[in-house]
Amino acid sequence: MRASDLQDEKQQADGTTAQAGLADRPVFSRVRVFLAWCVHLYTALGLVAAAGMGVLIFRGDPESFRGAFLLMLLATAIDATDGLLARAVRVKEVLPQFDGRKLDDLVDFLTFVVMPLFLIGRAELLPAGMEPVLLLPLLASAYGFCQVSAKTDDGFFIGFPSYWNLVAFYLYILHAQFGPLPGWFSVGLIVGLALLTFVPIRYLYPSQRGRLNVVTSALAVPWSVAAVTVLVQLHSPSAAETNRWLTLFSLLFPAYYLIASWALSWRIWRRSR
Repeated sequence: MRASDLQDEKQQADGTTAQAGLADRPVFSRVRVFLAWCVHLYTALGLVAAAGMGVLIFRGDPESFRGAFLLMLLATAIDATDGLLARAVRVKEVLPQFDGRKLDDLVDFLTFVVMPLFLIGRAELLPAGMEPVLLLPLLASAYGFCQVSAKTDDGFFIGFPSYWNLVAFYLYILHAQFGPLPGWFSVGLIVGLALLTFVPIRYLYPSQRGRLNVVTSALAVPWSVAAVTVLVQLHSPSAAETNRWLTLFSLLFPAYYLIASWALSWRIWRRSR
C-alpha cells in the first residue's frame, strides 16, 4: 500500500473520530445542564423546608416546634453541601444565566433568619411585650445579606453570620429542659448578636477552605448528632437527665465557634497593626 493511501485512511479515520466527538458533545452538554439544574433544585429544597417550618410553627405545639427544628437542621445540611455540588458540576459555567447565589441567599434568609425568629416569638421565648425586639435581628440580617463584602475571598464571614436558627434552638431547648430563662438574658443575647452583624469581625465559614474551617466542619458532625438526639428525646421523661447533659455538652460547639472566630479576628487585627 502506498504512503499516500495510508495518509488518506488516517485522515479519514481522524475525520470519523472528530465527527463522533461532535455527535457526542451535545449529549454531554445536555447532561451537564441537567445536572446543573438538579443542583439548583437541591438548593431550592431549602424553600420547601422553610414552608414546612412555617406550617409547623404556626401550629404552635411542642411537637410542631420540634419538627420545625428538625427541618432547620435539614436546611442547614443542604446549605452545607450544595456549594460542593455546585463546584463539582460547575453550575456558573453551565448555567451562566441563572444566579444560584441569589437563590442560596433567599433560602438562607428564610431558614436561618425569618423562620427561627418567627419561632422565638410564637414559642413565647421572650418576656411578654418584648417581641418587637425581634425586628432588630431581622433588619440586621437583611443588612448583612446585602453586603457585597459579607464573605471574604479567603473563606470567612464578616459580621455575625445570622445563625438565628442556632439561637432559637438553644433558647427553646434550654427553656424546655431547665425552665424559663431570665428575660434580660434572652433579650440581651438577641440584641448583642444583632449588633455584632455590624462589627467587622471575621467568623468561620465551615464549607470553605482553610484549616480552621475544616476543623469546624469536623466538629459540626458530632454536634449535629447531639442536636438531633436532643430533639428526638426532648419530651421523653426517661431521657430527661441524659438530654440535659447532652444539651450542655453541645454548647461547647457554638462556644468554640465564637471563641475561634474572635481569636482569629484579634490575631489578624494585631498583625495589621
